[in-house]
Amino acid sequence: MITTLNVIAALLTIGFGLFGFLAPAHTANALDLAPTNSTMGLSELRASVGGLFVVSGIAVIWLNSPMAYTMLGIVYAGAALGRFLSLALDNPPFLKAATFGGIELVLATWLIAANFNRAA
Repeated sequence: MITTLNVIAALLTIGFGLFGFLAPAHTANALDLAPTNSTMGLSELRASVGGLFVVSGIAVIWLNSPMAYTMLGIVYAGAALGRFLSLALDNPPFLKAATFGGIELVLATWLIAANFNRAA
């Protein structure tokens, strides 16, 4: 059961990443990021919202170890922390930011709680 849910979390990570990797303009729109006169923003989305998540998801499936899944959970914990700090300081659209932060928090909680003690 743990293995199945771990793989599902990794596949979700890959899926989320594919949006940023393959469709950065759509991702920018979904995240309410305004276009500028530069395409550097698209490059950043492909890298940080796309490739980083795609490769992380593939890596944890390939490594298939509790420590790898724990580390993916820690990455999601950092994302959730940043998202909730933004809610407190930046006043983003609450429902959208809270939804993304909630998804990140659920994935972080699962991946850490289910795998940390098994990683030792």
